[in-house]
Amino acid sequence: MKAAQVPKALEDAKNRLPAPAINSKDAEEKVKPFRLVKYFSFTSIVVIFLGIMALSLLNTNYARTLQHKKSEEYAKVLVENLNHQIFIQFVLPVLLRYGKIQLREEDQYRRMDQVVRNTLYSLKVDSLKVYDLNNVIIYSLDKEMTGKKGLGGEEYKAALSGKYTSILDREGHFLEIFFGLPKQVKLITFAPFRAEFQVSRITGPVLGVFEIVQDLSDDYKTIFWFQIRVIITSTLVMSVLFVVLLFLVKRGEAFFEKRAEERLRLKEQLSRAERLSSLGEMAAKISHEIRNPLGIIKSSAALLKKKMQQLDPSNTVPDVIVEETNRLNNIITDFFNYAKPRTLNLTPCHVQEVLQKNLTFLAPQIEEQGYRIETRYGENIPEIMADSSLLYQAFLNILMNSMQAMPEGGDIQIEAIAANGAIHITFEDSGEGIAEEILEKIWEPFYTTKEKGTGLGLGIVKNIIESHGGNIQVENRKTGGARVIIALPIQQGT
Repeated sequence: MKAAQVPKALEDAKNRLPAPAINSKDAEEKVKPFRLVKYFSFTSIVVIFLGIMALSLLNTNYARTLQHKKSEEYAKVLVENLNHQIFIQFVLPVLLRYGKIQLREEDQYRRMDQVVRNTLYSLKVDSLKVYDLNNVIIYSLDKEMTGKKGLGGEEYKAALSGKYTSILDREGHFLEIFFGLPKQVKLITFAPFRAEFQVSRITGPVLGVFEIVQDLSDDYKTIFWFQIRVIITSTLVMSVLFVVLLFLVKRGEAFFEKRAEERLRLKEQLSRAERLSSLGEMAAKISHEIRNPLGIIKSSAALLKKKMQQLDPSNTVPDVIVEETNRLNNIITDFFNYAKPRTLNLTPCHVQEVLQKNLTFLAPQIEEQGYRIETRYGENIPEIMADSSLLYQAFLNILMNSMQAMPEGGDIQIEAIAANGAIHITFEDSGEGIAEEILEKIWEPFYTTKEKGTGLGLGIVKNIIESHGGNIQVENRKTGGARVIIALPIQQGT
């Protein structure tokens, strides 16, 4: 097997592994994790609002019923008082003086009118009629109605039998009556006019019938506008509750969506870890099978090289064999570094010291190829607990990538500062940058644009940084070139 074919074989094996188990149910949870809560919340608001409206209508109807009942009782008390005053102040004196009652006589009519108006003074009565036993109006506050006959209906007959009867007369079109605001509302009460044998008690025979009309329009308007105020107040209160609930639901939705995304991310990481575990086992088996014969090939090539120097010094075949075996061994080492679990040897260390070791190691290459390195370290960068050898390897890979992106030389800037509980390390180069379609794939194992690369370098760096509780980002600079940003927590576990 050729060395260049090993990454390809492992990549094909990786592709045959099961994909992450993210099903449609998980996707639905990610898109709408709060649908049921929103449905019940908004439905509850609507139901409560409709309930308040229904309760308002019931209360208004109950208020009208109470008003109707109160007006009937008021009419009854009014009739009793009027009956008493007319009998005592008009009927008895007139009978004693004239011997009979004849309201056609101006003197009697005027006396009757005075008694009625004095009795009804300041009371809420719209009109009053007094019928005799023949259904003839013998007295009315509207004098033009006096003498008319047959205007009393069934209520008049009921009053002759001693019963009190009230009817509600509402005027207006259908919508006005339906919504409780007719143009005019009158309560018409028919009551018997009796002779009195005992003071304050109506026990004598029926002498006629009273028809009392009360105007309830103002009361109905008051009730209607009270209902409107209740509806407006309820609407405003429910609107405020709706806005508050909408705000809480949005916050809850964002929270649950974030939790759902976190669960999905953890599932993806778990699936990725399982795939890497399978890949690591495969890499271990392959490397075990390759390294033994590879060692024999390398040692044999070294012996062959010694003999060929004696026989044919210009023959470079042994050198090629040794070079390719070394490259193959490096590829196998990369597999191990990427797939094996990280066991950190945490010791106090300074990030800037690790970076200086990297630059010291690369100094010959930097000088030879004409790279210009600029370092900027912030003040008071604290020590962190880290595995300095792994950080050295991660920083070295990043610097090597930057240098490979500028084969003719260029500028590399390194900055390290402490802020917000972390140390931020930034690497910038002046190369061509990374194409957008490639930028999305740089973390994928075995993805590389280099002819001799394994595509595991950045993956190894990412594993090292994340094993320290940090994170890494790669982006393009606006002025050209790439930028790598690393954040390492100052306190482990943060």
